[in-house]
Amino acid sequence: MSIDNDVLRGGLHVSDELLGTILPIVVYWVYSGLYCLLGGMENYRLHTKKDEDEKNLVAKKEVVKGVLLQQVVQSIVATVLFAVTGNEGDSEGNQHGFLVLVRQLFVAMVILDTWQYFMHRFMHQNKFLYKHIHSQHHRLVVPYAFGALYNHPLEGLLLDTIGGALAFLFSGMSPRASIFFFSFATIKTVDDHCGLWLPGNLFHIVFKNNSAYHDIHHQLYGSKYNFSQPFFVTWDRILGTYMPYALVERPEGGYEARPDKDCKDD
Repeated sequence: MSIDNDVLRGGLHVSDELLGTILPIVVYWVYSGLYCLLGGMENYRLHTKKDEDEKNLVAKKEVVKGVLLQQVVQSIVATVLFAVTGNEGDSEGNQHGFLVLVRQLFVAMVILDTWQYFMHRFMHQNKFLYKHIHSQHHRLVVPYAFGALYNHPLEGLLLDTIGGALAFLFSGMSPRASIFFFSFATIKTVDDHCGLWLPGNLFHIVFKNNSAYHDIHHQLYGSKYNFSQPFFVTWDRILGTYMPYALVERPEGGYEARPDKDCKDD
């Protein structure tokens, strides 16, 4: 790795590969930490604080441990991936223009969405996998920001880590581009689990796949719907697993993502 491809931080040269491994983890805790500070905003919550405390089936201390374990595995896989691919993608990436970068990022988004939709749906349809693996994530009936990556370790590896590796490899992005892609994907995932509906949130405006959309999936009546994550709702719409909903204000304050009655009855 040449000096031109390093980032100068306090006199130390930090490689793009190291940043691509570490920064998404830092972003996860910083961004979810900001949402923790906003957690008391009852007028914007999708569930009450009481519901969060009573309905969730796992202690927050265990959630933190589970997320940290997944991030350790994620870091190991990223380190190996960067070592195997070398710096070829980086040297090529610096020669391409903005449109090529946009194409690579879009391809990565599509690949990650496709992988996660079908793996996620399969984990719901296979009773063994749901009972022993995916049900761990659904212990959070009322999602919150730093629980976004609370999964069984095997699910974290299959769904998130391998999905991200495939997106990186097949999009042809450089390690430098991966810093932005995985940091953005991390922010998006945390936002989808934040449990808040904040006015002016660009993720809610730009993406149909947002905190209310994913909240539907975490409820019992929505467990067969809204599998798409983390960017688009395309596969849900194509394959008939899209559950429409309305955002309704609760009399006591806050909002409720209320599914279409016909879907809920099904």
